[in-house]
Amino acid sequence: MNSSAKHRAHHGRGGAAPPYDVLVIGSGAAGLTLALGLARHARVAVLSKAALQEGGTYYAQGGVSAVLDESDSIDAHVADTLAAGAGLCHEDVVRFTVERGPEAIGWLVELGVPFSRMTRSDGSEVFHLTREGGHGHRRVIHAADASGRAIESTLLERVRAQPDVTLLPDHMVVDLVTGRKLGLDDNRCLGAYVLDRRRGRVETIAARFVVLATGGASRVYLYSSNPDGSTGDGLAIAWRAGCRVANLEFIQFHPTCLYHPKAKSFLISEAVRGEGGRLLLPDGTRFMERFDSRAELAPRDIVARAIDHEMKRLGIDSVLLDISHKPAQFIRDHFPNIQARCLEFGYDLTTGPVPVVPAAHYTCGGVMTDLRGRTDIVGLYAVGEVAFTGLHGANRMASNSLLECLVFARSAAADIRERLADTPPPPPLPPWDESRVTDSDEMVVVSHNWQELRRFMWDYVGIVRTTKRLERALHRVELLRREINEYYGNFRVTHDLLELRNLALAAELIIRSAMSRTESRGLHYTLDYPEPDSTRPPQDTILVPGVGR
Repeated sequence: MNSSAKHRAHHGRGGAAPPYDVLVIGSGAAGLTLALGLARHARVAVLSKAALQEGGTYYAQGGVSAVLDESDSIDAHVADTLAAGAGLCHEDVVRFTVERGPEAIGWLVELGVPFSRMTRSDGSEVFHLTREGGHGHRRVIHAADASGRAIESTLLERVRAQPDVTLLPDHMVVDLVTGRKLGLDDNRCLGAYVLDRRRGRVETIAARFVVLATGGASRVYLYSSNPDGSTGDGLAIAWRAGCRVANLEFIQFHPTCLYHPKAKSFLISEAVRGEGGRLLLPDGTRFMERFDSRAELAPRDIVARAIDHEMKRLGIDSVLLDISHKPAQFIRDHFPNIQARCLEFGYDLTTGPVPVVPAAHYTCGGVMTDLRGRTDIVGLYAVGEVAFTGLHGANRMASNSLLECLVFARSAAADIRERLADTPPPPPLPPWDESRVTDSDEMVVVSHNWQELRRFMWDYVGIVRTTKRLERALHRVELLRREINEYYGNFRVTHDLLELRNLALAAELIIRSAMSRTESRGLHYTLDYPEPDSTRPPQDTILVPGVGR
């Protein structure tokens, strides 16, 4: 039975969960912030496909960018963001986000997030602000070098205390349920089919509103700084439901991940360079000045391409990052977790350099939304990395991502609160039917396809691209997707199969987006078109389901 037949056959079997007002898919900063904004107004369920805090937010090191110092300004933050975005940021969205940054930080402080502080010369205590690549001022508020952990832990603690919020770890969405799929005239989002991983069965969860807060798709690449769960789930399920996506060619590669076979892509925060860290070749010479006047403080795309260039030019596996010229106590105070982690692998930041390589880090494009987080489907929202808001343009500026999570989650929550009273509950939804599928005895197919996909994406759709490489990647991903869809249509769904299915679709959307942009801009660099297109104004790459395929 093929996948389309499988969806038509959802009747008569499976389990059902209680209906909710709002179903939030994802438990990072965006999902939890939204849940807190709705907690006293609606019955909310928050899903996480693994442990609740096992997402991108928890592993974020740097912090949140916002105008918090009297020497800084909203206009300066806007200008820096626009410059980093290489002409593709939507200025109204940038200003909307930046203007709401201080209020969002104040809300986190009220919740109890333990941001780092410092004592001024006059004895007053203020928040310590650091500076990262692309920023013209110190405006990144942080909790030492584990800001994401501090934010996630605080938000989760507050959400757990809300009686109207149900937390569902180890639940992974298979697909959304929409009016169109049920043959209704009204094509709003009505809920989702969800795999309960602990029980191994698919449940039907109905809701008035559904929110995608699933993060990005960095695990589509062989090397990534993100948790294993960054598999493009939200992109894929939104696309299958009929949502447009935009600018998926802009994948940000973080320049500095620790290069060690057992480090599992451990990130060395941008803040290390912000506080004076230098990038070196194996002979100890600096090289960033040859690529950009801002040297190590250039935006991430420039730094990542420079490192990639030097590695290929010299045939080396990594470059070096050195901050040992700073006082040892300064390093221990500012980067305690990074220092401790490096020591585990035999490197000491206080005495010498550490080897680093670029790795896929952030998905700048995503599911298209407006300023309230609304997607193309009524009742379906997207917030955080899964969304395309227009904030990041062709290159996300450091620490604007958590800012986007907070601002747009709060905006979406406000919009849902306003619409709750006028939105009827969903009709009874047909349960998932798996009466015509069997258990698979060939899971090796899934693992093999997973490795093949991530390797050719790294080789052909990485930091530097060509038209020929993209054509090869598209041919391979189309073959893989046919295999995967046949497999999906005949066997019971598993967590690994669902992730592979989503990852392959996300990969195809990234490839098609990259093929559509015949210029180099921001994070998209192609040897066939090495300069920006000066013949027309910069344009977003928008893909529409069912068009041009």
